[in-house]
Amino acid sequence: MSDDAVIKRLKVIVKEHGGQLGLAKAIEVDQGFISKVINRKQEISYYLIRKLCFQLKYSPEWLILGSGEKKITKTESPKLITEIQMLRTEVDILHARMKTYEIQLNELRRQEEEHVKAG
Repeated sequence: MSDDAVIKRLKVIVKEHGGQLGLAKAIEVDQGFISKVINRKQEISYYLIRKLCFQLKYSPEWLILGSGEKKITKTESPKLITEIQMLRTEVDILHARMKTYEIQLNELRRQEEEHVKAG
């Protein structure tokens, strides 16, 4: 999931609700929360996606992937939300793997620097 693409679609939703304050009221969150997500000061969370999908009936597929219809029908909702939960789990696993690889890469760099200094 590209955060830039999701934020672009979030901005569309904000515009449709008359601004950040209108959207915040519609999904019962603080306007500052919406602002932080849009300005990349806070990560896009499953919490926000879930509110947009359940309360405002935006399609998770459209919101996350940019494909399909913008709004969901009643029959799509449970299946897509389950898919979001599975995707979120996969994303969490990938983040953990990336963190491990970053640690390993930093260790290899450190070892290489020590080898060059000793060499």
